[in-house]
Formats: sequence, C-alpha cells, structure tokens
Amino acid sequence: MASLQALGEKLSQNVEQVIIGKRREVMLTLIGLLCQGHILIEDVPGVGKTVLAKTLSRSLGCNFSRIQFTPDMLPSDVTGISMFNQQTREFEFRAGPIMAQVVLADEINRATPKTQSALLEAMEERQVTVDGTTYQLARPFIVLATQNPIEYEGTFPLPEAQLDRFLLRIRLGYPGTADEVRILDAQQYNHPVNSVEQVVSLEELLAAQEEVKKVYIENDLRRYVVDVVSATRSHEDVYLGASPRGSLALFRAAQARAALAGRDFILPDDIKEMAEPTLAHRIIVGPAARIKDVTSDGIVADVLRRVPVPGAALGATRN
Repeated sequence: MASLQALGEKLSQNVEQVIIGKRREVMLTLIGLLCQGHILIEDVPGVGKTVLAKTLSRSLGCNFSRIQFTPDMLPSDVTGISMFNQQTREFEFRAGPIMAQVVLADEINRATPKTQSALLEAMEERQVTVDGTTYQLARPFIVLATQNPIEYEGTFPLPEAQLDRFLLRIRLGYPGTADEVRILDAQQYNHPVNSVEQVVSLEELLAAQEEVKKVYIENDLRRYVVDVVSATRSHEDVYLGASPRGSLALFRAAQARAALAGRDFILPDDIKEMAEPTLAHRIIVGPAARIKDVTSDGIVADVLRRVPVPGAALGATRN
C-alpha cells in the first residue's frame, strides 16, 4: 500500500496549497475519491467549498462542471436534453453539466425535489437516462455537493434517498488565526487555485480505486461495522437509522483510510474515525430528541461508546 499512501500524500499536498489548515477535511475528500463515492460539504459560505472542488479537479486533470442549483431549475438542466436537428432530421442529445468527471452541485438544497432527483441515477448507477436512452458517465465520476446549514429560506431539505447516496458528509469550518493570515498572504496578488497543476494521472487514480478494495478486514471487524450501523437503527433518539448502504460506506471508507496510512489491513480505529462522516447524515433524529438538541453526530458518538470493540490489536501482526 506504499504506492497508495504516496499517491494520497501527493494529492493532499497539492490541494493543501489552496485549502490551508484543513488536512483532515482534505484527507476525507481523498477517501471519498478513492472509494468512488460522493461528498456532501455542509458549511457556511466563504470557507472554501467551491475552491476545494476546483482544486481537486485540477490536481487530477479531470473535466470539471459546476451546477448552480436554483428553485427554477428543471431536471433537463442537469442531465441534458434531446433536441431535433432540422438539418439531419434526427434528435441529438445535448449533454447537461452532469456529464463531467468532477461535478460541483452548488447549493443543492435550493433546487426542487424533482430536480434533485435527476442526480439519483447518476450518483448510484453512473449513468443518465434521457428519453429512453441511457448514457454512461466517464470515470472517475464524483459529485461534490454543497449546502448552507444556516440559511433555510428558499431551500428544500434533501430527502433521505438523496442523502443516502453521499458516501461522506464533511464540514470545513473556519480556519484558525494563523491559517487565515496564510490565506491572506496566498491570495494577495492571485488566487492559488489558478496555479494548481495535475499531479496524478487518471490511470493512476483508477488503479488506486481498484487497489483500495484489496485492503484486508478481519471477520470480527466486519461484524463490528454491522453492529455499529445496526445500533443507529435501534437507538432511542433515532427515528430512522443508517441503511445497509451506510454499512458499505463505513467499510469502504475504513479501507481507504487504512490504505492512505500505508496499511493493507483495517484497525478498529479506522472504523471509529470514519463512523461520523459516513453515518451521521443518514440518521434522522426523532422529534422528541430534536427538542432536547440531540444531533446525529452525538448519536454516532454515543453508539461508538456503547458498541464493544472486538479483540485488541487486530491485524497488528500483519505485514
């Protein structure tokens, strides 16, 4: 897994030239990329959500597309449309912005549920269907969606089916004082994203995405993953817990975290570290618990305290 670790370090260093002081969040983004998953970035305006997506795209040399979601958008504005060509007397498909490799779905919760649903097939099956014809999306394909958790006027909450298709939810947060000073210095004359160069080829990335699947996990840890996810369904403060897709997300994310650490096996700490980013957004807190200010993040933390960790130092003897 040394090559995977080196690839992750190369990518993270390149992205961190622009996204300053957010190493954990950058690594979570790389984990989502290696797992071929999609990422929901939930935070206030101005903290670098859009810049993160652009920097990642430039670092990979991928096609980048930005969709600015608004209440008047139609599904065809996302997927594309078939138009009649009067010269050829045939219908031609005009691809929409979803037909890219790195797609930024900006302020996704401002679109109506009908338009949001246009993303479901693309995110899960990596294809779009327009007028009965299916079009495959290029690899790699990743959606980075943003939403503002503070401003709810004119927004439509993401349905559970949409949230469940995001592998991870991350929050960038405000930078520290020293990091914010570095941001001012870096952007005094030009924005650093304009000088970001490709550091990883698409072939290297696709190979890494397949390699990460080979990371070993003990049977006891497989059961631990399932036990953690199952505990979210039976928790007294939960109205709806994480689905089996949540178990797969936690499993895959733990594999990627281990690989980026240079290991070919998963430790319990990998699972515990990835539980909140992969599960919290899939949990719907019960009405009574919401009154008590219980959050999905707090529920995941409580579940990790309750579910016993299997035998210590699993995999410690593996090379």
